[in-house]
Amino acid sequence: MSILINKDSRVVTQGITGKTGAFHTKHSIDYAFGKQAYVAGVTPGKAGQEVEGVPVYDSVKEAKAQTGCNVSVIYVPPPFAAAAIDEAVEAGIGLVICITEGIPVRDMIQSSDKLRHSDTILVGPNCPGVITPDELKIGIMPGYIHKKGNIGVVSRSGTLTYEVVHQLTELGMGQSTCVGIGGDPVNGLKHLDVMKMFNDDPETEGVVLCGEIGGSDEEECAAWIAENMSKPVVGFIAGVTAPPGKRMGHAGAIISGGKGTADEKIAALQAAGVHVTENPSDIGTLMKSVMG
Repeated sequence: MSILINKDSRVVTQGITGKTGAFHTKHSIDYAFGKQAYVAGVTPGKAGQEVEGVPVYDSVKEAKAQTGCNVSVIYVPPPFAAAAIDEAVEAGIGLVICITEGIPVRDMIQSSDKLRHSDTILVGPNCPGVITPDELKIGIMPGYIHKKGNIGVVSRSGTLTYEVVHQLTELGMGQSTCVGIGGDPVNGLKHLDVMKMFNDDPETEGVVLCGEIGGSDEEECAAWIAENMSKPVVGFIAGVTAPPGKRMGHAGAIISGGKGTADEKIAALQAAGVHVTENPSDIGTLMKSVMG
Protein backbone atom coordinates (compact mmCIF):
# COMPACT_ATOMS: atom_id res chain seq x y z
CA MET A 1 0.00 0.00 0.00
CA SER A 2 0.94 3.67 0.14
CA ILE A 3 -0.49 6.95 1.33
CA LEU A 4 -2.05 9.79 -0.68
CA ILE A 5 -1.19 8.56 -4.21
CA ASN A 6 -0.70 5.33 -6.15
CA LYS A 7 -0.87 3.99 -9.69
CA ASP A 8 -4.67 4.33 -9.68
CA SER A 9 -4.60 8.08 -9.05
CA ARG A 10 -5.76 10.27 -11.91
CA VAL A 11 -3.89 13.55 -12.18
CA VAL A 12 -4.59 16.97 -13.68
CA THR A 13 -1.73 19.44 -14.07
CA GLN A 14 -2.78 23.05 -13.50
CA GLY A 15 -0.44 25.26 -15.50
CA ILE A 16 0.52 22.46 -17.89
CA THR A 17 1.27 24.73 -20.86
CA GLY A 18 3.84 26.75 -18.94
CA LYS A 19 7.53 25.86 -19.16
CA THR A 20 7.73 24.42 -15.64
CA GLY A 21 4.41 22.58 -15.80
CA ALA A 22 5.20 21.00 -19.17
CA PHE A 23 8.72 19.99 -18.11
CA HIS A 24 7.74 18.25 -14.88
CA THR A 25 4.61 16.69 -16.35
CA LYS A 26 6.76 15.07 -19.02
CA HIS A 27 9.14 13.59 -16.45
CA SER A 28 6.27 12.44 -14.26
CA ILE A 29 4.59 10.74 -17.23
CA ASP A 30 7.84 8.95 -17.97
CA TYR A 31 8.02 7.54 -14.42
CA ALA A 32 6.41 4.15 -13.63
CA PHE A 33 2.62 4.33 -14.24
CA GLY A 34 2.67 8.05 -15.08
CA LYS A 35 1.39 7.61 -18.62
CA GLN A 36 -1.90 6.15 -17.44
CA ALA A 37 -2.17 8.44 -14.39
CA TYR A 38 -1.76 11.86 -16.03
CA VAL A 39 -5.08 12.38 -17.77
CA ALA A 40 -5.60 16.15 -18.04
CA GLY A 41 -4.06 19.58 -17.99
CA VAL A 42 -5.61 22.98 -17.33
CA THR A 43 -4.65 26.39 -18.66
CA PRO A 44 -7.47 28.92 -19.17
CA GLY A 45 -7.81 29.82 -22.83
CA LYS A 46 -5.72 26.86 -24.05
CA ALA A 47 -8.44 24.20 -24.29
CA GLY A 48 -8.05 21.80 -27.19
CA GLN A 49 -4.25 21.68 -27.06
CA GLU A 50 -2.18 18.69 -25.95
CA VAL A 51 1.01 18.57 -23.89
CA GLU A 52 2.91 15.26 -23.99
CA GLY A 53 -0.30 13.65 -25.24
CA VAL A 54 -2.31 15.04 -22.32
CA PRO A 55 -5.46 16.99 -23.30
CA VAL A 56 -5.73 20.56 -22.06
CA TYR A 57 -8.96 22.04 -20.68
CA ASP A 58 -9.99 25.56 -19.68
CA SER A 59 -11.02 24.65 -16.14
CA VAL A 60 -10.51 21.98 -13.50
CA LYS A 61 -14.25 21.41 -13.37
CA GLU A 62 -14.28 20.59 -17.10
CA ALA A 63 -11.20 18.39 -16.78
CA LYS A 64 -12.77 16.41 -13.95
CA ALA A 65 -16.03 15.96 -15.85
CA GLN A 66 -14.19 14.67 -18.92
CA THR A 67 -11.48 12.53 -17.31
CA GLY A 68 -12.46 11.75 -13.71
CA CYS A 69 -9.22 13.26 -12.35
CA ASN A 70 -9.02 13.21 -8.55
CA VAL A 71 -5.56 14.72 -7.90
CA SER A 72 -4.26 18.12 -8.98
CA VAL A 73 -0.67 19.31 -9.18
CA ILE A 74 -0.15 23.05 -9.45
CA TYR A 75 2.67 24.82 -11.31
CA VAL A 76 0.81 28.12 -11.67
CA PRO A 77 2.85 31.35 -11.09
CA PRO A 78 2.72 32.73 -7.52
CA PRO A 79 0.22 35.58 -8.08
CA PHE A 80 -2.37 33.12 -9.39
CA ALA A 81 -1.52 29.90 -7.51
CA ALA A 82 -3.88 30.40 -4.57
CA ALA A 83 -6.73 30.95 -7.03
CA ALA A 84 -5.71 27.68 -8.72
CA ILE A 85 -5.96 25.91 -5.36
CA ASP A 86 -9.41 27.42 -4.85
CA GLU A 87 -10.49 26.24 -8.31
CA ALA A 88 -9.43 22.67 -7.54
CA VAL A 89 -11.26 22.78 -4.21
CA GLU A 90 -14.43 24.08 -5.85
CA ALA A 91 -14.21 21.32 -8.47
CA GLY A 92 -14.14 18.70 -5.71
CA ILE A 93 -10.59 17.42 -6.30
CA GLY A 94 -9.66 15.22 -3.35
CA LEU A 95 -5.92 15.93 -3.23
CA VAL A 96 -4.12 19.09 -4.34
CA ILE A 97 -0.31 19.22 -4.49
CA CYS A 98 0.97 22.77 -4.93
CA ILE A 99 4.60 23.04 -6.04
CA THR A 100 4.58 26.83 -6.54
CA GLU A 101 6.95 28.85 -4.39
CA GLY A 102 6.41 32.45 -3.29
CA ILE A 103 2.62 32.58 -2.99
CA PRO A 104 1.59 35.70 -1.01
CA VAL A 105 0.78 34.77 2.60
CA ARG A 106 -2.47 36.70 2.50
CA ASP A 107 -3.63 34.67 -0.50
CA MET A 108 -2.82 31.40 1.29
CA ILE A 109 -4.68 32.47 4.44
CA GLN A 110 -7.81 33.00 2.36
CA SER A 111 -7.35 29.67 0.54
CA SER A 112 -6.75 27.85 3.82
CA ASP A 113 -10.11 29.04 5.10
CA LYS A 114 -11.81 27.56 2.04
CA LEU A 115 -9.90 24.30 2.48
CA ARG A 116 -11.14 23.98 6.08
CA HIS A 117 -14.70 23.93 4.76
CA SER A 118 -14.00 21.28 2.12
CA ASP A 119 -12.95 17.64 1.83
CA THR A 120 -9.82 18.53 -0.16
CA ILE A 121 -6.36 17.71 1.20
CA LEU A 122 -3.58 20.17 0.34
CA VAL A 123 0.12 19.30 0.17
CA GLY A 124 2.33 22.39 0.01
CA PRO A 125 2.70 25.01 -1.31
CA ASN A 126 6.42 25.42 -1.94
CA CYS A 127 7.02 21.68 -1.81
CA PRO A 128 8.68 19.03 -4.01
CA GLY A 129 5.53 16.92 -4.13
CA VAL A 130 4.69 13.30 -3.35
CA ILE A 131 6.05 10.04 -4.73
CA THR A 132 5.09 6.41 -4.25
CA PRO A 133 8.15 4.65 -5.70
CA ASP A 134 7.62 2.46 -8.75
CA GLU A 135 4.02 3.67 -9.01
CA LEU A 136 3.60 7.43 -9.37
CA LYS A 137 5.43 10.69 -8.82
CA ILE A 138 3.69 14.04 -8.62
CA GLY A 139 6.10 16.92 -8.40
CA ILE A 140 9.72 17.79 -9.03
CA MET A 141 11.63 15.07 -7.19
CA PRO A 142 14.13 12.95 -9.15
CA GLY A 143 12.41 9.60 -9.55
CA TYR A 144 15.56 7.55 -10.14
CA ILE A 145 16.83 7.89 -6.55
CA HIS A 146 13.73 6.22 -5.11
CA LYS A 147 13.23 2.53 -4.40
CA LYS A 148 10.02 0.75 -3.46
CA GLY A 149 10.00 -0.40 0.15
CA ASN A 150 8.60 0.16 3.63
CA ILE A 151 10.12 3.38 4.97
CA GLY A 152 7.91 6.47 4.96
CA VAL A 153 9.49 9.91 4.58
CA VAL A 154 7.96 13.26 5.54
CA SER A 155 9.96 16.48 5.28
CA ARG A 156 9.57 20.24 5.18
CA SER A 157 12.71 20.61 3.06
CA GLY A 158 12.78 19.48 -0.56
CA THR A 159 16.53 19.02 -0.90
CA LEU A 160 16.71 17.23 2.44
CA THR A 161 14.01 14.86 1.21
CA TYR A 162 16.21 13.91 -1.73
CA GLU A 163 19.22 13.44 0.53
CA VAL A 164 17.31 11.14 2.89
CA VAL A 165 15.88 9.10 0.04
CA HIS A 166 19.30 8.72 -1.59
CA GLN A 167 20.78 7.47 1.68
CA LEU A 168 17.96 5.00 2.27
CA THR A 169 18.15 3.63 -1.26
CA GLU A 170 21.95 3.27 -1.12
CA LEU A 171 21.54 1.25 2.08
CA GLY A 172 18.93 -1.02 0.48
CA MET A 173 15.93 0.49 2.26
CA GLY A 174 13.10 1.36 -0.08
CA GLN A 175 10.32 3.85 0.59
CA SER A 176 6.56 3.38 0.85
CA THR A 177 5.70 7.02 0.13
CA CYS A 178 7.74 10.23 0.37
CA VAL A 179 5.88 13.45 1.19
CA GLY A 180 7.38 16.91 0.93
CA ILE A 181 5.02 19.12 2.91
CA GLY A 182 6.85 22.40 2.24
CA GLY A 183 8.15 24.96 4.67
CA ASP A 184 5.84 27.93 4.12
CA PRO A 185 4.18 29.42 7.22
CA VAL A 186 0.70 28.77 5.79
CA ASN A 187 0.44 25.32 4.24
CA GLY A 188 -1.67 22.19 4.07
CA LEU A 189 -0.67 18.85 5.58
CA LYS A 190 1.53 18.97 8.67
CA HIS A 191 3.98 16.39 10.00
CA LEU A 192 1.27 15.12 12.34
CA ASP A 193 -1.22 14.49 9.53
CA VAL A 194 1.29 12.49 7.50
CA MET A 195 2.53 10.59 10.56
CA LYS A 196 -1.00 9.41 11.29
CA MET A 197 -1.29 8.15 7.69
CA PHE A 198 2.00 6.26 7.93
CA ASN A 199 0.99 4.75 11.25
CA ASP A 200 -2.21 3.41 9.66
CA ASP A 201 -0.44 2.10 6.53
CA PRO A 202 0.30 -1.62 6.99
CA GLU A 203 3.22 -1.57 4.55
CA THR A 204 5.05 1.32 6.22
CA GLU A 205 7.31 -0.13 8.90
CA GLY A 206 9.38 2.91 9.86
CA VAL A 207 9.33 6.67 9.26
CA VAL A 208 11.92 9.41 8.73
CA LEU A 209 10.74 12.83 9.91
CA CYS A 210 12.70 15.87 8.78
CA GLY A 211 11.78 19.19 10.31
CA GLU A 212 13.14 22.71 10.48
CA ILE A 213 13.38 25.53 12.95
CA GLY A 214 10.36 27.78 13.30
CA GLY A 215 6.76 27.08 14.22
CA SER A 216 5.54 24.28 16.49
CA ASP A 217 4.54 21.55 14.03
CA GLU A 218 7.32 19.16 15.03
CA GLU A 219 6.57 19.54 18.75
CA GLU A 220 2.88 18.83 18.16
CA CYS A 221 3.80 15.77 16.10
CA ALA A 222 6.17 14.61 18.85
CA ALA A 223 3.39 14.78 21.44
CA TRP A 224 1.19 12.57 19.24
CA ILE A 225 4.05 10.13 18.56
CA ALA A 226 4.65 9.68 22.28
CA GLU A 227 1.07 8.54 22.84
CA ASN A 228 0.14 6.82 19.59
CA MET A 229 2.95 5.86 17.22
CA SER A 230 3.44 2.11 16.85
CA LYS A 231 6.40 2.27 14.44
CA PRO A 232 9.99 3.49 14.88
CA VAL A 233 10.71 7.09 13.86
CA VAL A 234 14.05 8.67 12.99
CA GLY A 235 14.19 12.45 13.15
CA PHE A 236 16.35 15.35 12.04
CA ILE A 237 15.85 19.10 12.53
CA ALA A 238 17.48 21.36 9.95
CA GLY A 239 18.85 24.77 10.81
CA VAL A 240 22.05 26.75 10.33
CA THR A 241 23.72 29.07 12.78
CA ALA A 242 23.79 32.70 11.74
CA PRO A 243 25.37 35.60 13.64
CA PRO A 244 24.80 36.73 16.27
CA GLY A 245 24.06 33.21 17.45
CA LYS A 246 20.59 33.00 15.92
CA ARG A 247 19.19 30.02 14.04
CA MET A 248 17.93 30.34 10.51
CA GLY A 249 16.28 27.82 8.21
CA HIS A 250 13.57 27.66 5.58
CA ALA A 251 11.92 30.84 4.36
CA GLY A 252 8.79 29.85 6.29
CA ALA A 253 10.63 29.42 9.59
CA ILE A 254 9.61 31.87 12.28
CA ILE A 255 11.04 31.69 15.80
CA SER A 256 9.02 33.63 18.32
CA GLY A 257 9.54 34.05 22.06
CA GLY A 258 12.19 31.36 22.18
CA LYS A 259 9.80 28.81 20.68
CA GLY A 260 10.51 26.81 17.53
CA THR A 261 14.26 26.51 18.05
CA ALA A 262 16.22 23.48 16.90
CA ASP A 263 17.09 22.52 20.48
CA GLU A 264 13.46 22.68 21.55
CA LYS A 265 12.32 20.52 18.66
CA ILE A 266 15.08 17.96 19.17
CA ALA A 267 14.26 17.69 22.87
CA ALA A 268 10.56 17.18 22.13
CA LEU A 269 11.26 14.44 19.60
CA GLN A 270 13.73 12.65 21.87
CA ALA A 271 11.27 12.78 24.76
CA ALA A 272 8.71 11.12 22.48
CA GLY A 273 11.06 8.23 21.75
CA VAL A 274 12.17 9.42 18.31
CA HIS A 275 15.71 8.47 17.33
CA VAL A 276 17.23 11.88 16.53
CA THR A 277 20.48 12.62 14.76
CA GLU A 278 22.04 16.07 14.47
CA ASN A 279 24.08 15.02 11.43
CA PRO A 280 22.02 14.77 8.22
CA SER A 281 24.52 12.36 6.66
CA ASP A 282 23.69 9.83 9.41
CA ILE A 283 19.93 9.66 8.84
CA GLY A 284 20.06 6.57 6.63
CA THR A 285 22.48 4.60 8.80
CA LEU A 286 20.48 5.47 11.92
CA MET A 287 17.29 4.19 10.30
CA LYS A 288 19.03 1.00 9.23
CA SER A 289 20.24 0.49 12.78
CA VAL A 290 16.81 1.17 14.24
CA MET A 291 15.17 -1.27 11.82
CA GLY A 292 17.68 -3.95 12.78
